[in-house]
Amino acid sequence: MNALRRTGPLLLLLLTLTTTLAWADPPPTPPEPPPRVPPLARTWPVGTRPPVSRGWEPPATPYGRGHRGVDLVAAPGTPVRAVAAGRVAYAGRVAGRGVLSVALTGTDLGTTYEPVRPLVREGAEVTPGEVVAELEPTGSHCPSACLHWGLRRGRTYLNPLDLLPGWLLRRGPSRLLPLA
Repeated sequence: MNALRRTGPLLLLLLTLTTTLAWADPPPTPPEPPPRVPPLARTWPVGTRPPVSRGWEPPATPYGRGHRGVDLVAAPGTPVRAVAAGRVAYAGRVAGRGVLSVALTGTDLGTTYEPVRPLVREGAEVTPGEVVAELEPTGSHCPSACLHWGLRRGRTYLNPLDLLPGWLLRRGPSRLLPLA
């Protein structure tokens, strides 16, 4: 009996702890990260490594403030190329601006280009590097002329620069030149 008095409170504490743990809710599972954007692009949409005048700024909410693409500096009239293979989903005007949208082949991704004068029709198949539009004057979107290049998966905006493989993003290796 004396031994029960000494170990009783310890057993009660142990029983309380294990019962509480057994009835506790399991820890929440962390949300699954969104699928990565595959580096499908084979070319920049304008020029070769054009300056980015404004980068991608994802909105905090679906209708919040942000920048749902990147602005690439280019002169009006510059040819705009498809960055990857796809089918033209839309070619026309939206709110007075020329817009081209391409659904990328084999993915759930789509790219957008604006302000442009589309040179292809809806439903047309395009190949990487194919000229699909001509850059129009920008208006008030950029301080100087630029192409707004966007990327979406369903209704979610993504960073279009993620489409570019590393070799297109980097400046290339250093090269030694002769002194004379």
